[in-house]
Amino acid sequence: MIQRVRAIAAAWPRIARMIPAQDGPEVILARNLEVLVLGARLARARGGRLVYELLDIHAMMLGQGLAARTLRRVEAGLMRRSSLVVLSSPAFETSYLRQFDQPAIPTLLVENKPFARPGAAAPASAAPEGVENGGPLIIGWFGMLRCRWSLGVLDQVSRARPGKFRVILRGRPALDVMQDFHAVVEANPDLSFMGPYDWPDDLPDIYGQIDVAWLIDRYQAGQNSDWLLPNRLYEGCLNGAVPVVLEGTEVARRVSAWDCGFVVSNPDADAVADTLSTLTPAMLAKRRRAVADLPRAALEMDETECLLLTAAICGTGQTAPHAPVAT
Repeated sequence: MIQRVRAIAAAWPRIARMIPAQDGPEVILARNLEVLVLGARLARARGGRLVYELLDIHAMMLGQGLAARTLRRVEAGLMRRSSLVVLSSPAFETSYLRQFDQPAIPTLLVENKPFARPGAAAPASAAPEGVENGGPLIIGWFGMLRCRWSLGVLDQVSRARPGKFRVILRGRPALDVMQDFHAVVEANPDLSFMGPYDWPDDLPDIYGQIDVAWLIDRYQAGQNSDWLLPNRLYEGCLNGAVPVVLEGTEVARRVSAWDCGFVVSNPDADAVADTLSTLTPAMLAKRRRAVADLPRAALEMDETECLLLTAAICGTGQTAPHAPVAT
């Protein structure tokens, strides 16, 4: 947060000069609170419809401490200048905006779905070395690896049943959060860290090697981790991976509505072990078919949806593919 504040302070004197007055934007889309500060300044200087994009909620915004209440007051004042709030999860409205009595600005849900790319998604098929082919249950944890709880639980569960589970980790570990990440992985033969991957080109290959995708995140338990809808949900399902989620989270509500995954009842190792241990090849195949039957529109954003989004941001009520937007 200190780095963000410094960046805003550095940009403050010059933000209005970045766009000439005669070419003022029709729309200013400001991502998260610190950029909303700059967006509001630009809107005052150059005009334009201000839209606030709320993609995550910093822990400093929550609670009843002085810092949290001050930041929310700043946010509320800037939101009142905004015409629309774009959210990536419905829980950001119900669990944050309403819970903390932020201004009742119109909201638009824009999920973390990838753009549609013909032929990009792989057909749903059993993992070659996975449980349906006589191997262990292969669990894939991909993306930004920042949840110490997940690392500890996956380590504990796989150690308790050697050879029963195999965990493949890919992406970038947050070593400031998990300083012992590499030591934990190297000490457990059923954990494999395969390093970063090329997104989105590698997705069909890496998801095709696993049985289930680990979507449990306790990095900000009770806050963002419970409220967000991660892009791993969409990219995993597009590539045939069955999600594993935690009861009580927004992603669990979505997976339950789709009836396409497995829900862990409690955030503890025993509940994780119980869920994964009872997963049979037949159960997995059934859920994989449910994943395959999901409509593509639920998992990816096509051109029509992009145009509707643009129209909503611009406030035109119709498609506006050429409206200039300052981001």
